[in-house]
Amino acid sequence: YFVSPKIGELGYWPQGNAFCIFFGSTPVSQGDEIRPASPVTVFGKIHGDATIFKKVV
Repeated sequence: YFVSPKIGELGYWPQGNAFCIFFGSTPVSQGDEIRPASPVTVFGKIHGDATIFKKVV
């Protein structure tokens, strides 16, 4: 099933073979939602303000 991650959640994206830190919108998001390009497996959460990662990109 498709999971819509929340800010601060950590996930594994099998299609991209990647670890994800969800901290804001993505290229496929609509509005303020967080939408991965394809299904992800959410497995953890950051404690604190994950939006700090916006300064990295």
